[in-house]
Amino acid sequence: MQFLIRAFARLSLRNSHALGLVLGWLGYALSGSYRRRLNEQARWAGLTPGQRREAVGSAGRMVAELPWLWLRPADQPLARLAQWQGAELIDEALAARRGLLLLTPHLGCFEVAAQAYVERFGSRTQLMVMYRPARQAWLRDVIEASRHRPGLATVSASLAGVRQMIRALRRGESVGLLPDQVPPEGMGVWAPFLGRPAYTMTLAHRLVQQTGALMLFIWAERLPRGQGYLMRVSPLTEPMPSQALDDTDGSAWQAACAASINREMERLIRQCPGQYLWGYHRFKQPRPQAAVTVEAGR
Repeated sequence: MQFLIRAFARLSLRNSHALGLVLGWLGYALSGSYRRRLNEQARWAGLTPGQRREAVGSAGRMVAELPWLWLRPADQPLARLAQWQGAELIDEALAARRGLLLLTPHLGCFEVAAQAYVERFGSRTQLMVMYRPARQAWLRDVIEASRHRPGLATVSASLAGVRQMIRALRRGESVGLLPDQVPPEGMGVWAPFLGRPAYTMTLAHRLVQQTGALMLFIWAERLPRGQGYLMRVSPLTEPMPSQALDDTDGSAWQAACAASINREMERLIRQCPGQYLWGYHRFKQPRPQAAVTVEAGR
C-alpha cells in the first residue's frame, strides 16, 4: 500500500484528479452503504443530479490528491497552485493579535487549507490543527510525517490537545478545526444542519469564549483540470449568540451557537455543493467517550 501511495504522489495534480474521478465512481459502485448515504444526504440537501454526480467525482479526487499533498517536499511551495480570496481578512485578524480560530467544513480540499495557510502566513503565526490518528500504523506514520511542516503543529483530539489549543490562541496564534466533524458523546449538542438534527461540536465557540479569539471560515475550492485551488476566506455573517442570564447551565447558549455555526457551514456548502463530502456520515450517533470540557484547559 505504501508503494501505491508513493506512486500516486509522483503524479501531477491534473493526472491525480483524472485518476480520482475513476476512483470516485469505483467506490460509489462497489460500496452500497456509501452510495446510499451519499444519495440520501445529497437528496436531503436538494442537490441536482448533476451536483450529485460531481460530488462522486470530487470525493475520488480528494482521495487521489492526498498522496501528493502528504509527500510533497516542504521546499515545493503551493503558491503557484493556491489563489486567495479574502486573505485581507486574515491579515486584519493577525494584526489584532487576539488569536485566530479557522473553521473549515468537509468541503473542497480541506487538507490543503492548512498547508496553504502556513505557507502564506507561517512567518507571522503558527497554525495548530486537531486530528484523529489513523488506525493503521503505516498510514499514521505517513500522515504524521506529512504534517511536520514549518509553522504547522498538530494535536490529538483529546483533553491535552484542547489545552494546547487554548494556550495557542491565548498567545495570539492560529488554530484550525473541522466544525462539521461529529464529536464524541458529551462534546457536542444536537443542532439543525441541512434541515436535520446533527450532533455538532461545542468546542469551536467555547474556544472563542475562553480566549477572546477571532473566528474566520476558510476552505479550498478545487479548480478544474488540476489548475490548483481557490482559497476562500469569509467572516461570520451573523453575530454569535450571547448567553441569557436565565440560562444557568449554558445549554441553551451552546445549542444556539452550534446552530449558528451550522448555518455558516451550510452557506459555504451552498457555494459549491458538488465539492462537499456527502459520503461523510454527518448524521450518525456520536461514539461514547468521556466528555472533554474547555474549562479544563484553564
